[in-house]
Amino acid sequence: MVNTSDFIGRLEHLLKYYGLSASSFADKINVQRSSISHLLSGRNKPSLDFVLKVVNVFPDVNLYWLLNGKGTFPTDAENSPAKTKAPPKTNPTPNTLPLKPTGNPKKTIEKIVIFYSDGSFEAYNNE
Repeated sequence: MVNTSDFIGRLEHLLKYYGLSASSFADKINVQRSSISHLLSGRNKPSLDFVLKVVNVFPDVNLYWLLNGKGTFPTDAENSPAKTKAPPKTNPTPNTLPLKPTGNPKKTIEKIVIFYSDGSFEAYNNE
């Protein structure tokens, strides 16, 4: 059985760790904002669907830690947002074209960043 007040504390810890408001957290895991509010106030208990959404969206969250406080959070300190590493420098392939916008000719693109669903990203600089 999940202790609701302890679960609320762990959920608040997640929000603080990721720097999210309750609203943005709800949007990120694709649940109604009111459901987060009801959980945090103690009105409702977490559903299995809610817990699974949290674990799927935030891979750092250990299921057992979230449910009963056993285990660690984050599960892998190396990949946590607090210890992000700079992306490796990538060399453009020989057949890439210079980046030029089609709009205002006085503007140039300095950097393009691609974000992947697993939380990783790649940055390309116009060098």
